[in-house]
Amino acid sequence: MNIFRLTGDLSHLAAIIILLLKIWKTRSCAGISGKSQILFALVFTTRYLDLLTSFISLYNTCMKVIYIGCSYATVYLIYMKFRATYDGNHDSFRVEFLVVPVGGLSVLINHDFSPLEILWTFSIYLESVAILPQLFMISKTGEAETITTHYLFCLGLYRALYLFNWIWRFYFEGFFDMIAIVAGVVQTVLYCDFFYLYVTKGGFATGITEQHLSINIIQILDSFIIYIDMWGNFG
Repeated sequence: MNIFRLTGDLSHLAAIIILLLKIWKTRSCAGISGKSQILFALVFTTRYLDLLTSFISLYNTCMKVIYIGCSYATVYLIYMKFRATYDGNHDSFRVEFLVVPVGGLSVLINHDFSPLEILWTFSIYLESVAILPQLFMISKTGEAETITTHYLFCLGLYRALYLFNWIWRFYFEGFFDMIAIVAGVVQTVLYCDFFYLYVTKGGFATGITEQHLSINIIQILDSFIIYIDMWGNFG
C-alpha cells in the first residue's frame, strides 16, 4: 500500500466521522443531504460484496466494514433518530436521474460481465456523482455550515489522493484501471470549485455561501434544477 492510498483512506474515514459527529453532537442533520448519504450507502454495499467471497487483509476488511456500518448509521440518524431536523424540502434532487443511467452504464462498460463485477462497476460510477444531491441542496439553501464544508473538503481530498494513488500504481506496479480513473477524475472535478473556495474563502473557519460558488458550478446545478423540474412536469 502506498502513502497516497493510505492518506486517501484516512481522509475518507475523517469525512465520515466528521459528519457523524456533527449530527450526533448537534442532534441535528440540518444542511445534510439524506439522498447523498443513501447513495453512498448503496455505493459501499455494492462495492464490498466481496467481503462474502474473499479475504485480502485485515486492514482491507476492517475499512470496508467501517464504511458500510458508518454509511447506514448516518442514514439512520438522518431518516429515523433526527428526522424532525431533516430538510426534505431542499433535499429534492431526483436521484433516479443518477441511479438509472449509472446502472445502465455499468452493464454496458465493465471489466467482466459477472454480477459482482457489474455491481463493483456500478459503485464506482455512482460514487463519482453521489455528492450531487448535497451540492444541489447547498445551491437551493444558499449556504453550507462550517462542519459540512469540512466534510466535503475531506471527501474531495480523498478522491484527489486516490488519483495520485492510481498514478503511483501505474508507474510502480504496472496497474491501470480506466474505469476507476475516469470516475475518479469526474468526481474530483465536481469538488474543484469547492476546494478552491474552501481555502481562499476561509473554509477552515467559516461556512461557504452560494455567493462564494463560482459561476460554473452554479450554472451546472441550475441546469439540473431546470432539467428535473421539466421532467417533473412531464411525469
